[in-house]
Amino acid sequence: MFKTIRNAFKVKELRGKILYTFMMLVVIRFGSQLPIPGIESTFFKDWFAKQTTDVFGFFNAMTGDSFSNMSIFALSITPYITSSIIIQLLTIAIPKLEELQKDGEEGRKKIQEYTRYTTVALALLESSAMAIGFGRQGLLQDYNAWNVIIAIATMTTGSSLLMWIGEQITDKGVGNGISIVLLFNILSSIPDDIKSLYYRFIFGQSIPVMAGAAILIALVIVLMVVFAVVLNNAERRIPVQYSKKMVGRKMVGGQASNIPLKVNTAGVMPVIFASSIMSFPVVIAQFFPVDYTSIGGKILTMLNSASWCKPSQPIYSIGLVIYIVLLFVFAYFYTTITFNPLEVANNMKKQGGFIPGIRPGKPTSDYLNHILSYIVFIGAVGLTVVALVPIMASGLLNVSRISFSGTSLIIIVGVVLETIKAVESQMLVRYYKGFLND
Repeated sequence: MFKTIRNAFKVKELRGKILYTFMMLVVIRFGSQLPIPGIESTFFKDWFAKQTTDVFGFFNAMTGDSFSNMSIFALSITPYITSSIIIQLLTIAIPKLEELQKDGEEGRKKIQEYTRYTTVALALLESSAMAIGFGRQGLLQDYNAWNVIIAIATMTTGSSLLMWIGEQITDKGVGNGISIVLLFNILSSIPDDIKSLYYRFIFGQSIPVMAGAAILIALVIVLMVVFAVVLNNAERRIPVQYSKKMVGRKMVGGQASNIPLKVNTAGVMPVIFASSIMSFPVVIAQFFPVDYTSIGGKILTMLNSASWCKPSQPIYSIGLVIYIVLLFVFAYFYTTITFNPLEVANNMKKQGGFIPGIRPGKPTSDYLNHILSYIVFIGAVGLTVVALVPIMASGLLNVSRISFSGTSLIIIVGVVLETIKAVESQMLVRYYKGFLND
């Protein structure tokens, strides 16, 4: 990785793209410290301190602490991420969108346009809910229509600006801009997490205990990163053979290829979907007075990940079982909407391709479905391990307010590897161009 970065800086064009990306990230960090006009800056810090739930922890990590600071980037790119997921799901339900998705570059641009419009609409909706809901509780210094409008306009504009910056990084920088913005936000929260771990396990202890705790924490983190890298890169390659055919006076075809099926086909989406469904009732409950001794309050406590794996309250870990089931359900669901075995089989048949030992057409589709079913299962098990280790550590060791989670780790590993591949591909293209020019 470091060798790739070092070689990239030797190339003038790539060096300019990397520096452009860095400057855009500096702008984002600067904006994350600018408060929304008319707000009470200490409101969210006090509000977070009083919370008994951690449902906003990951959201705050995704915003790079902009949410807790109530800066102009308080919503960050979360509306864009939600919008992308919604549009992607709608391509399955709406035939017109499905046609656009298959319509090449023009279709992609149109879908991107719909995603932008949906992003602005979601940002407007979320900022309105926050300005009105939290404004009544003391977020705004003076709760009136003018201050509410300013807060809504500022948060919506900030989210739209981040979306634009992400697209500019994609066009003029390196890698996927939206992913890099998300990565940068999550990484900016890690120092606070390290500080929390330090004061929880190391500070004030004897030297042997301090050394042992530091080594153990570092070892767990390294093992988790290695496991996430393996899970991200693991794939099953299905061999494909193309039959020879006569074109004019020449015999063409006959080459061998493969279909790479990633073990973690759905990526981080199952974790995001499962976490969103589990936390949605808890988030809504924050706006209303709740008696946590009642049945409804106990159900909300069960849905809250901060209550899982606590030896003193094992009954609430039922929520963890529900969470694991949702992970598997969404792993299979998301794979079915992103990979169509029947379509792949038909395309192979049209191009004269076949899997050795498997007849073309429906038998090939059935074979791919069979392979995919247990690959997805392995990927879901891997996702569950990555997601559960921080949750179990938090519950068993009584570690609270740690925003870094298994979801964050999967995102970090995926984006870093994706960006490195993008840099390597650009270096390879430049090498071939230089070779041809010579």
